[in-house]
Amino acid sequence: MTTFTKLSYERPDLDALNSRLSDYSAELQQASTLEEANELIRQINKERNDFETQSQLVAIRHSVDTRDTFYEEEQSFFDDALPVYEKEIQAYYRVLTNHELRSELEAEWGSQLFSLAERALETFEESLIPKLQEENRLATAYQKVMSAAQIEFDGKTLNLSQFGPYLQSPDRDVRKAASVARYTYLSDNGDELDRIYGELVRVRTEIAHALGFPSFVELGYARMQRVGYDESMVDNFRKQVRDVIVPLASALKDKQAKRIDVDHLYYYDESFVFPDGNATPQGDESFIIEGGNKMYHELSNETDKFFQYMQERGALDLTAKPGKAGGGYCTYLPSEGLPFIFSNFNGTAGDIDVLTHEVGHAFQVYESRHLTTPEYAFPTYEACEIHSMSMEFFCWPWMELFFGDQVDKYKFNHLAGSMTFLPYGVLVDEFQHVVYRNPEMTAAERRQAWRDLEKVYLPHRDYETNDYLESGAWWHQQGHIFQSPFYYIDYTLAQVCAFQFWVRMHEDREAAWSDYLTLCQAGGSRSFLELVELAGLKSPFADGVLKETIDQIEDYLLKHPLAN
Repeated sequence: MTTFTKLSYERPDLDALNSRLSDYSAELQQASTLEEANELIRQINKERNDFETQSQLVAIRHSVDTRDTFYEEEQSFFDDALPVYEKEIQAYYRVLTNHELRSELEAEWGSQLFSLAERALETFEESLIPKLQEENRLATAYQKVMSAAQIEFDGKTLNLSQFGPYLQSPDRDVRKAASVARYTYLSDNGDELDRIYGELVRVRTEIAHALGFPSFVELGYARMQRVGYDESMVDNFRKQVRDVIVPLASALKDKQAKRIDVDHLYYYDESFVFPDGNATPQGDESFIIEGGNKMYHELSNETDKFFQYMQERGALDLTAKPGKAGGGYCTYLPSEGLPFIFSNFNGTAGDIDVLTHEVGHAFQVYESRHLTTPEYAFPTYEACEIHSMSMEFFCWPWMELFFGDQVDKYKFNHLAGSMTFLPYGVLVDEFQHVVYRNPEMTAAERRQAWRDLEKVYLPHRDYETNDYLESGAWWHQQGHIFQSPFYYIDYTLAQVCAFQFWVRMHEDREAAWSDYLTLCQAGGSRSFLELVELAGLKSPFADGVLKETIDQIEDYLLKHPLAN
């Protein structure tokens, strides 16, 4: 069994690959029997999985060390190669969706493949390849700015991810000083971040107009492969969050201010939750992995086998270090059947959140690896996040392994943080709608639009004397806005589904886990709303479901002994 570090990389011969894909698509178009068509689709899937394995190998190794010049060059190659490769995938989709055997092929491969193919065909024209390459390069430029931070603080040189413990310090002066140091770096790079985003808005709008869309909003939805719901349903969901969650989130923030004994909650206080300090893991990465082994062994046979597999293959890169890109993610190397988890452990409870969250993604793709269709490895993003956010809650019974006698603090803050995240999540979404509906906005106008929306969704937020944040620049650190436009409402929709699992696991844990496992094994073979139904959940879009879902959770949070 080859470990991740031993996996070989060779730059794909893009011309030869595209020639083979073109030939397969031409043969598929002429295929007159189901057997012949199926074999050609299998060949195309294999070629795609091999190429995408090499692409993901580069993306992982580049993000693990952004200073590695070899993988920086290879990432640049893929930035340019992916839109060219996409041309052949689009040609395949055209053949597939117009095939005379379509009904038989749908029965064989599932209708979701055809729905996704039709959605994808709306998003591409060969003439746009130079603009798509420009978009990729700009997104990579953003990652470079964010990962280049080398900030002197407390006698150390820190990247942005390594500030986490200081932002949760019981010493308010330390919290403020750490926040100032961190945001000074962002402020110093603020004009460049505004420039990169302005260029992204410009090029994405040009692409959208060239494809016949009135704005990038519609193209963004198509790129996100949203099937079965539209912008009006998302807008109604945001309204429910404003009406139902914002007042609850504000009440929780008021209680937090009293609990930590401050007259007023400033932005640098928000991560500090308890007067004697936040719950923190009682050990380093090896301690957390040890606890993870016990937890996933006891959770289920499936999670036990999965977690052992991840370790045997060295598919976990968890701790923050110089040159490493920020954030956390899970990706998949399809030809290896190998998920990969990337994180930036920094000694806070977020280490456990990220581990359980990304394991949720990885476990899903591991359980659905039998689905060799590339479109089915992961579901669409809003369904993906159900696996991750629900896994966080399914792991609750084992949190004492990591937090010891601080476990109640962890659980309370985890649930409260999940709740207060909802307004922020829909804020990120609405901001992007505003920006792409008004692409001519200046950088200052975009910042003001963000600040105006903050006052609606996060009315408690106060930046005191930080002019950079008061100008409306908080979003500079939200990578999704730059790199994955419109990928954010997905977290909020999935959170409502995960809350339903939280309620259900307190009623009948075994039944809830069974439905969760079924959901994971279905991969991306169905649409979001179909997967929600498959898992026995209610659509978060339905009027009243949000209020109904949080009633029990609201009671838990407001009456919890730690709340006051």
